[in-house]
Amino acid sequence: MKNVFNTKAFFIVSVCFLIFTTVSCYSNRRSLAIEDGWDLLGEQKVNFVRDKDEIDVRSRGVYTDIRFKVEDREVRINDLKIYFQNGDKLEPAIDFVIGADQESRIIELSKDGRNIDRIEFKYRTTGNVLRGRANVLVFGKRYNAGF
Repeated sequence: MKNVFNTKAFFIVSVCFLIFTTVSCYSNRRSLAIEDGWDLLGEQKVNFVRDKDEIDVRSRGVYTDIRFKVEDREVRINDLKIYFQNGDKLEPAIDFVIGADQESRIIELSKDGRNIDRIEFKYRTTGNVLRGRANVLVFGKRYNAGF
């Protein structure tokens, strides 16, 4: 009986060790291909009810345009406010749906570029709650004075 117990204990410890090493080696990081000239300004998970979020733009870069990319689920964006470092605010009139794994239209900020402080938007995931939430990524196009 003592030998059987040691074999079971060894088996349990071995399985636990295997699970632990497999989980600890797993990386939840994803790689994201970003088009040349664009920077990722921030990202946010979207709820199903009306959601209002704010992305603080940590970059001190100068941007001429922004656009959204939606991952996993379709999203409806109802309201957008872009605050600039000089205190100005841009409120483009928008109400559009971005399909899963699609990008929004490009929203022009200024041909000479602007320093973005933060972006505030209202949105919600559309469709079935059981299928999960969407992830919204915000990209800014860097100002290039040479062109």
